Amino acid sequence: MRRIKSLSTLATLSLAIIFSLALTGPAQAAGPAYVALGDSYSSGNGAGNYDSSSGNCHRSLSSFPYLWKNAHAPSSFADTSCSGAVTTDVTNGQLGPLNSSTGLVSLTIGGNDAGFADVMTTCVLGSDTDCVNRVNQAESYAQSTLPARLDATYNAIRAKAPAAKVVVLGYPRMYTLGVFCVGLSDTKHRKIDEAADLLDSVIAARAAAHGFVFGDVRSTFNGHELCGSGNYLHSLVFSPSWESYHPTAAGHASGYYPVFNADS
Repeated sequence: MRRIKSLSTLATLSLAIIFSLALTGPAQAAGPAYVALGDSYSSGNGAGNYDSSSGNCHRSLSSFPYLWKNAHAPSSFADTSCSGAVTTDVTNGQLGPLNSSTGLVSLTIGGNDAGFADVMTTCVLGSDTDCVNRVNQAESYAQSTLPARLDATYNAIRAKAPAAKVVVLGYPRMYTLGVFCVGLSDTKHRKIDEAADLLDSVIAARAAAHGFVFGDVRSTFNGHELCGSGNYLHSLVFSPSWESYHPTAAGHASGYYPVFNADS
């Protein structure tokens, strides 16, 4: 009888363990070690919910890197992206967390090299001719000078993280065209969007040349640019002014994150 009772107890314990495993399911593996690099479109400038320790880098806990980190629980996470960064800032100051164990890298860079802030300032304050001329200068820079700067940054990333999947994300168009919109002229809207398309084409080509993935966010922002519905971008913001013409929290959640998540 004692043996039967022991077997009965063992069977009960076994069933309890099996039932517990069925409820909890298998342990989920941690995601790859992930490092976020880049400029304000990566740091989340404009998304609010800022990490006070990031200072003028304006890193937001609502940015697409943090959204990915929260959803995938990477084995490690570092965000060195910073508002205002250019390619040399990434190369010289953001690559510290990268190493041979890094499995995933995200990056937005190139817009500030081409003079994004000055282009928008000129187009907001100047005439149509002023805007067109300044955009033409930015486009010339993007075609003639930016490729080599991107190459240098991409080479530095690969050297420090030889096994990482690198996802280079582009920039959205700024305006939904063909609709009535108070503010800048249609000429300015079209010229600024033209520059965004050219910049993305340059970045995509250099990313492909290095074996990196290019994440095109223009499709997810389509119809949600300035003048569109459910804006994913800030227009001119007076306070804080540095949020002007940057993705909102919705822009990160519904514009950038789906593209990065699909490509990561």
